[in-house]
Amino acid sequence: MKLTTITHVSVDGVMQGLGGADEDPSGKFERGGWALPLFHDEAATFLDQVFQRADAFLFGRRTYEIFAGSWGTGSWGANQGNNAISVALNTRPKYVASTTLTDPRWADTTVLSGDVAAAIGELKARQGGELQVHGSGGLVRWLLDNQFVDEIMLLTYPLVIGQGTRLFPDTGTDMALDLVEYRAFPNGITNQVYRPAGRPQYATG
Repeated sequence: MKLTTITHVSVDGVMQGLGGADEDPSGKFERGGWALPLFHDEAATFLDQVFQRADAFLFGRRTYEIFAGSWGTGSWGANQGNNAISVALNTRPKYVASTTLTDPRWADTTVLSGDVAAAIGELKARQGGELQVHGSGGLVRWLLDNQFVDEIMLLTYPLVIGQGTRLFPDTGTDMALDLVEYRAFPNGITNQVYRPAGRPQYATG
């Protein structure tokens, strides 16, 4: 399976708490809910299509618990059954990379608690399909460091948040990226799809 990471970020790279004020207040983050006012129309339809093409999902524990607490409980209302994202999440296999989660309550969830690298390698070795990673910043960085990622999708919002967890920290692995797809939506959100391309070239002298 192709492994694709899908991350919503502000212009300054923040990925924390996009869905609501109380979604992820860790680290005294006070500016949650920044994505939803801009996320509608074409961008929303596009994300529906992204979820629909997934064959399975891979999460870090924190993102898994956020998703399970909303999409996994029916809290999105009576029309959830007709919601493309809800259908995808509730009908396809979900994998969680966690050494502490022991009793997942969301149906069709498998916890990867042993040799995570080997387990993900086995998933990627399956013929065809797409394994999607939504959110899960720590896991995304680990996957990139270990060269598991085939494509990186960044949905960038025209905002500077000024605080919160960023997708890429101040220090980390460097990498070159090939831009393979770009799209701008009327509300200012842009979508960029990259493929890892080894290490960057640096000027000398």
